[in-house]
Amino acid sequence: MRTLATMMIAVFLTAQTALAGATQDPVQAAFDSEARELASLDGSKIRDFFTRQKTTKPLQIERSRAWIDAQPVVTGDEQWACLAQALYFEARGESVRGQFAVAEVILNRVDSAKFPDTICKVIHQGTGRKFACQFTFTCDGHPENIHEKGAYARVGKIAKFMMDGAARDLTDGATYYHTKAVNPRWARKFARTTTIGVHHFYRPHVRVSQN
Repeated sequence: MRTLATMMIAVFLTAQTALAGATQDPVQAAFDSEARELASLDGSKIRDFFTRQKTTKPLQIERSRAWIDAQPVVTGDEQWACLAQALYFEARGESVRGQFAVAEVILNRVDSAKFPDTICKVIHQGTGRKFACQFTFTCDGHPENIHEKGAYARVGKIAKFMMDGAARDLTDGATYYHTKAVNPRWARKFARTTTIGVHHFYRPHVRVSQN
């Protein structure tokens, strides 16, 4: 009987073989590296391979406006400021859950090889190039003035909680989103993971060979 470790390794290597003829890109390179590392592990270390980044339990929070508003006002560094501003301009009219979900997308992008590796770089990717910005507020031509101090304080706390390790369990790994008011063509290429408030959330399809 095949062991769990052997089966898991086979899945990784089958997917690797199916993609071998494709042009190498950063995502493929990361996948290949992960598959090779998995193949080198014995069964007792498989679990450690998947959980090595989970060195601490997720930060315990409540995703309710009342709970968030009761927490002390926070400040932070440049990366925190970028995330707080993005949440304010992109999602301040959303529910608290919706604001957490948008933060998940941004942090998921930071962790992805397909996107820049800091919060500020992710948020400002494409800024200044027509139709190329990733977050509308960075290229809509409107000044980025913060008038709603209470809303900004709230999203600032959410930004801090997410950066400090709050669980990302709302969007199932989404790296894209758009409002229900639009129907962009790019959305047809991705798998919708959930809908929260006025936003649909997506991630790339993952295809594994069935041969």
